[in-house]
Amino acid sequence: MKQLVVLSGKGGTGKTSVTAALAHLASGSSGRALLVLADADVDAANLELVLAPHVLERHEFRSGKVATIDASRCSGCGECSLACRFDAIREQGGAFRVDAFACEGCAACSYVCPEHAIDMLEQQAGTWFRSASRYGPLFHAALTPGQENSGKLVALIKRQAEQAAVEFELGRMLVDGPPGIACPVIAAASGADLALVVTEPSVGGIHDLRRILDTVAHFNLPALVCINKCDLYPEGVDQIEAECSQRRCEISGRIPFDASVTEAMAHGQPVTQYAPQADASQALLQLWASLQTFWMSSGELDPLELTVRRAVDE
Repeated sequence: MKQLVVLSGKGGTGKTSVTAALAHLASGSSGRALLVLADADVDAANLELVLAPHVLERHEFRSGKVATIDASRCSGCGECSLACRFDAIREQGGAFRVDAFACEGCAACSYVCPEHAIDMLEQQAGTWFRSASRYGPLFHAALTPGQENSGKLVALIKRQAEQAAVEFELGRMLVDGPPGIACPVIAAASGADLALVVTEPSVGGIHDLRRILDTVAHFNLPALVCINKCDLYPEGVDQIEAECSQRRCEISGRIPFDASVTEAMAHGQPVTQYAPQADASQALLQLWASLQTFWMSSGELDPLELTVRRAVDE
């Protein structure tokens, strides 16, 4: 199975817009699903805003624990409050209570409680969805604000998408990865065959392009670069080209600034569908053409691989 992950060193480069356009172009004129989609940006998922999916399944994502005080067993000694380094346990109305939002789940309070009145309970950290989109099955999620372990949720989303690829016998998977270089990015890139890095010609964009290229190189993941809004800052484009030349990294796409992209987002459509003749759409079409060698080489799932994966799932 071929797996392409779209990444960016920073947010706001147009990564999701590019991903949505590639999903549309992959469906071709037939409109038949040819790949499985995964939105791995669980902290701020927005691919669904462009693909308008129909939710088929909704599941809780449970991760991490939070302290809970049993008032019937609590003696009010306050040892738990003294042990908490996150100021998550305070006295209110003569009783000690846990601020679940501030609790980090370290369990220090439960260890020092002489009455064993504190339990560490698993909490819901988010929700993940299996949906049907216009261009194929979509797996996406929403991490609860303030929760951690988004890398685990990304890994879960990708596993579900891979299983769907086996279920529907689709040999291609397109992943909209999170921005940055942290754990969620590593989870999104894990198992991918190629990274498409979307960057922009700005000081921050160039700085973070170097960071994400260093990250994927560390994991021996081949990368291509796409420069979005390439006509706004020519000097910045020169710097990106010099950086890619030094790293021997191919620039496979140059997308000009185009107001049609914003209009398409407002209408909930990829720009290639909303305005196929727009300059950005034509550039994205060229980017899609440059990816064909990757997509078409051993894209279908091998029959033996299908048999093995089905046996594992069963």
